Amino acid sequence: MSNSVASAAVPGVLEDPLRNRGVAFTVAEREALGLTGRLPSAVLSLEEQARRVYAQLQRQPGDLAKNVYLEQLHDRNEVLYYKVILDHLPELLPVVYDPTVGDAIERYSHEYRRPRGVFLSIDQPNDMEKAFGTLQLGPNDVDLIVCSDAEEILGIGDWGVGGIQISVGKLAVYTAAAGIDPRRVIPVSLDVGTNNEGLLNDPLYLGNRHARARGPAYDAFIERYVQTTSSLFPNALLHFEDFGAGNARRILLKYRDKYRLFNDDMQGTAAVVMAGLFNALKVTGARWRDQKVVILGGGTAGVGIADQIRDQMARDGLNEDEAIRNIWIVDLPGLLTDDMGDGLLDYQGPYARPASEAAGWAKTPVQVDPAAAQRWPEMAALRQARAQSGVITLQTVVEKTRPTILIGASTAHGAFTQQIVETMSAGVPRPVIFPISNPTSQIEALPTDIITWSKGRALVATGLPFEPFEYEDVSYSFGQANNALLYPGLGLGTVVSGASQVTDAMLLAAAEAVAGQADVSGLGASLLPLVENLRASSATTAIAVATAAAADGVATKTPRGGWVQAVQDAMWQPVYTGEIS
Repeated sequence: MSNSVASAAVPGVLEDPLRNRGVAFTVAEREALGLTGRLPSAVLSLEEQARRVYAQLQRQPGDLAKNVYLEQLHDRNEVLYYKVILDHLPELLPVVYDPTVGDAIERYSHEYRRPRGVFLSIDQPNDMEKAFGTLQLGPNDVDLIVCSDAEEILGIGDWGVGGIQISVGKLAVYTAAAGIDPRRVIPVSLDVGTNNEGLLNDPLYLGNRHARARGPAYDAFIERYVQTTSSLFPNALLHFEDFGAGNARRILLKYRDKYRLFNDDMQGTAAVVMAGLFNALKVTGARWRDQKVVILGGGTAGVGIADQIRDQMARDGLNEDEAIRNIWIVDLPGLLTDDMGDGLLDYQGPYARPASEAAGWAKTPVQVDPAAAQRWPEMAALRQARAQSGVITLQTVVEKTRPTILIGASTAHGAFTQQIVETMSAGVPRPVIFPISNPTSQIEALPTDIITWSKGRALVATGLPFEPFEYEDVSYSFGQANNALLYPGLGLGTVVSGASQVTDAMLLAAAEAVAGQADVSGLGASLLPLVENLRASSATTAIAVATAAAADGVATKTPRGGWVQAVQDAMWQPVYTGEIS
């Protein structure tokens, strides 16, 4: 940087969050950048700025206010934003992402302040390349792009253009947890409309004011997006987030072998659950091939989990059909059976049990939930038909199958009842029970209740953070099946290795790496590592993923100093370095 006095300020330096350092600009920098008199006289270090920001953050009245405050900081000073998050990662991770980001999404159009990312509209598909062109990024300038069409946001459903906050939040976690360079990422909203009547009738709603596009128009839009991003940024990992059940799986299956593509709801959720299951079976000493698994929730997450369990059973000696016969999926219409016809989504078909198998099982009449009917219209007719004839409930399935593993990915609060837990505990010495739905209002059961009902025998992981629980002189810690334990390291390993695809072997390596970071030797120990050391954890996962990519033949880079050094060199740090221009 020249020390001569600039005749004019460097354009926009205080408005550019990637270059702005606020009062951390030194006197010499202020002079060189033409900022004389534009800032208070004091010069603070990054550490001093971070302490002040954290103190201001603590004065905010709640998590949503903290989220808004941090978002405003994000818009002003990127380095300071990540410094604060990294210094307080366990505390702030739920604030910048799940669950608080759900509240921010619901308020997006009303609290709109500054655009961040790229907004692509299905009504102007020809503008896609032009939109990315406005970023002025070259083919080697982007490592990661997160997109969402916002049909299934967390546990809150369809929120249209507000889903951009999911993409922004996900990338913030990538950077904070794994050091993905924030200058080399793009958040994207794929605005294909919304079926949320509240948004469509809201005069302040900022997205396309029409129903969600379906069919050929939607598919053509997604294909154009995948092809455009892969052409413009050939080294970027394309991360898909919070797509609806009817689209997420088929998009992944269509493109994953051709492009560098990853779906966190299907692959990431399943892999982090697998990490917990690896450790649960380490505790029980049981083999995968001997497990009986019941999954509540037949959406993208539930079936994605089933797929990875099936594959692991196959690695333990079962063929695919044998493995599938050890998995039962219960969804909105009850136990999935092969007589449901068109009511089954295509990806649920392989897991539908023979109707003859359950012919004598009790059926329970149910009421159709209007909210569920709106969120899952594909199964509305089947639910209506089954409401009167009755469904085979989770309780019945547990009684009949005596599972060793029960996983909840249903967002059905209280679905894991005391009777279900007690029935399961009567059939297996150490039942494995994972209620992973979130937020708390949608969790299948509280882990404290599961421990109490199972008399301390259950092995539990959840989708939310919970404090340790004392039961009969034992302290039980509940590992959180938080995708943040896995996807940042998976993404970093993919970027570092230049993997042309995200393979099953890479996902398995990530799950095993996460599992290996938890010590399950003690009674009541957590089945998953804590988020306190997420940077180190993500680096370990990235090394395992890069190694797997190389072994799988999809890595396009060969580091001179090995993968450990390559991962460390790739991790961006929130520090003020280099010249400002």
